[in-house]
Amino acid sequence: MRRIITNSSPIIALSMIKELHLLWELFDQVYVPKAVIKELTESAHEHDHGRQEIIEAVKSGKVITYAIKDKQMVHRLFGKLHAGELETIIGGKELETDFVLIDEIAARNMAKNFFLTPIWTLGILRLAKAQKKLETVKPYIELLIENDYRIGKKLYEQVLRLEKEWES
Repeated sequence: MRRIITNSSPIIALSMIKELHLLWELFDQVYVPKAVIKELTESAHEHDHGRQEIIEAVKSGKVITYAIKDKQMVHRLFGKLHAGELETIIGGKELETDFVLIDEIAARNMAKNFFLTPIWTLGILRLAKAQKKLETVKPYIELLIENDYRIGKKLYEQVLRLEKEWES
């Protein structure tokens, strides 16, 4: 059984490109920590990316809300990362998930220090392509960039080369 726990940024990114469903299509169980749910649902704008999608996914049972047990660890580490990232990492450890879905480099590095396997939004797109759920990744990455999602030129080219979608 493949399990993943996710931070808010990938939910926002996948919602932005209308591909949040990939999470429950690729994984048997998708967890979202309470701090992430709070961050997404208490936003200032009702139409923020990810807000309505995550509410519906939780209601339908496609996503499981997770309350971490080691709140002291979050408290001790707070400041190095924000609560959602910390709860994603600690939740991943407590649940022994296959992946922790985090886009921020510092958070992915901390996840590795906890002996977890981080993956990010572009990794989900690549996995979806490998499992024939997407034909290509390029249009989705370009849509993210158009929506001001931070993806550097070097990373953009690297992913497209790996996916054999790069035209120089």
